[in-house]
Amino acid sequence: MNVLDFGRKLRDLREKSGMSQRQLAEHIGTSKATVSLYELHQGLPPADVLANAAVLFRVSTDYLLGFDKIERADLSGLDEKDKELVYHMIAVLREKNRK
Repeated sequence: MNVLDFGRKLRDLREKSGMSQRQLAEHIGTSKATVSLYELHQGLPPADVLANAAVLFRVSTDYLLGFDKIERADLSGLDEKDKELVYHMIAVLREKNRK
């Protein structure tokens, strides 16, 4: 595991979600300064903060920590037809990126 993975992933997920560091801090139960330190690769969060971030961004704690390289999508709430469309889109995009 690499501390750099956590900080980079946290920043990427935060930015993709359009959140400020302060907003993220409020959601995961820490301070803006602490979020900044994490993003600057200055340590790892305690278990409760890590779990809160995983729930917020709908990823696994293993993904945040760099143990799991696969970013997963939460498909809960979608019906079977919607899920089929998502899987088809993923297949099309993978094929496009192979070229």
